[in-house]
Amino acid sequence: MSGISDEEIVTLFNDSFEKERAFTLLVKKYQERLYWHCRKLVLNHEDADDALQNTMVKVWKNLDTFRGDSSLFTWIFRIATNESLTLLRTRKRHDLKINSDQDFESNLSESLEADPYFDGNEAQLKLQKAVLALPEKQRTVFNMKYFDEMRYEDISAILTTSVGALKASYHHAVKKIEKFLEDE
Repeated sequence: MSGISDEEIVTLFNDSFEKERAFTLLVKKYQERLYWHCRKLVLNHEDADDALQNTMVKVWKNLDTFRGDSSLFTWIFRIATNESLTLLRTRKRHDLKINSDQDFESNLSESLEADPYFDGNEAQLKLQKAVLALPEKQRTVFNMKYFDEMRYEDISAILTTSVGALKASYHHAVKKIEKFLEDE
């Protein structure tokens, strides 16, 4: 991807003749990273694609109202995170209606194991199961820090919470994952 800045993309997008080109540049710049961010949150390929598509639709519809209070990167990742978590909550409500006895995380774990797009080894599968056992906020923070290698400041802007709270969530998540892996 060429070194086009987020500011240049926003400027192009606000020019009615360059809107589609700007959006194409934005998609090329962020699509892969957003896909993997969503995938770590929702775990399977189809749901990650759905979350990514919903994200891009919202970005297309709302980029002209982007005020620049945060970076374009954090704004888009906030949308992707919210879309992923919304999709998970919807699935959880739907799955619980179908079979209230089955634990949602167990269901997600089974779908991860059955996912033909999951190419991880046994250790990666155990790690994903450990991450799944975390509360939603800790899971989100862990994924963003560990897998996406985001800075706490960026995560703070995306999740609209303090850096201190994020550090605490990440610390607790790591401890719970370590315990889960020891017990396996």
